[in-house]
Amino acid sequence: MNEANTPKLSDLKIDRQEQSSGDGNRRLILIAAASLVTIAVIAILIVGGTSVTTVEVAIARAVPSGGETTILNASGYVEPRRKATVSAKITGKVTEVLVDEGMIVEKGQILARLDDSDARRRYDAIRAERDVARAAIEELEVNLADAERTLRRTRELREQGVASVQDLDSATAAADALSAKLRVAHSSLDAAEAQLAVSAQDLENYTVRAPFAGIAVSKDAQPGEMVSPVSAGGGFTRTGISTIVDMESLEIEVDVNESHIAKVHPGQPADAVLDAYPDWHIPATVRTVIPTADRQKATVKVRLTFDELDPRILPDMGVKVAFRETAEEEPTATPAQSLVPQPAVRSGGVQTVVFVVEDETVDRRVVSVGRSIGTDIEIMAGVTPGDRVVVSESDGLSDGQKVKVKN
Repeated sequence: MNEANTPKLSDLKIDRQEQSSGDGNRRLILIAAASLVTIAVIAILIVGGTSVTTVEVAIARAVPSGGETTILNASGYVEPRRKATVSAKITGKVTEVLVDEGMIVEKGQILARLDDSDARRRYDAIRAERDVARAAIEELEVNLADAERTLRRTRELREQGVASVQDLDSATAAADALSAKLRVAHSSLDAAEAQLAVSAQDLENYTVRAPFAGIAVSKDAQPGEMVSPVSAGGGFTRTGISTIVDMESLEIEVDVNESHIAKVHPGQPADAVLDAYPDWHIPATVRTVIPTADRQKATVKVRLTFDELDPRILPDMGVKVAFRETAEEEPTATPAQSLVPQPAVRSGGVQTVVFVVEDETVDRRVVSVGRSIGTDIEIMAGVTPGDRVVVSESDGLSDGQKVKVKN
């Protein structure tokens, strides 16, 4: 055996540098794994902490007393039955405007005057012609009276044989001629009076008056501007002087979906709430259902009158209307306990359930329901007025689950 190739005991040793490098790699791997586990645990905790379901709730309401319930809701505007933009009957230049916004006007009150100088001259000329015709009648009446006296004397003289037949015929002809002229003069006077009346009406047309009592809501012309009942003269000619609204004729106009119009009828009571006064409930009554539908919107117009008008009610105000109906119930019928929106009631197999939120926790309640009233439904038992019921989707809800109420 070759001694040089024989391994020696001194050659058997461990390389400490390689061992130290391997231990370092293992430590790095362990630290990385621990970090990943920590991150995963934190993520689970965060996700678990934010997985609370957000729900939308509504407040259960008490059933209205007196037997009246809301069966339909609609929105619209306050509209006057009588509203007019007052204009002149002729084209002319405004010389005076006697109305302003917010002014109370009476029927026949003068709102404005136009330049009537030309019309007044025509009126004066026709009146002068009328006066001439009247004076001519007075002259003819005097002449006719004289001719009739001459005719009587001539007849007496003829009976006495003093006057000739020719004298009698001449006197008769003179009286008849004056009588005919007098009739023509009376006709001329009537014509002059008629022309004068027409001229007076033309002159009156230069004065603009209120057609009915009300309040002026706009002032549309100023002195010096031209006005016309038609759009003449381009953009420099006004078509109105002022807009008058009869405040005693204010009513409500709403659009009702044609699929629900069968629930509305004249004389039906309603509750109106103006957008400007959300806490003010105004009693109203259906006046008429307009007998035509809007094919574009699939709605029918309904007009309601206020049971009592108030100065706070103004034209074009937004209004929401709740149509009511008197419930015809049997005396022994059990009264409903509360009213909730229909989306709050859900079918839980053979049972009807409602989810009620108490202290941010869902309480699943089995309920019995009554009639559907508009968008609400009667709850006969299981929910009391004031309870917060879930109206949003609740497929994943369970009894006792923590939830967050949507603001």
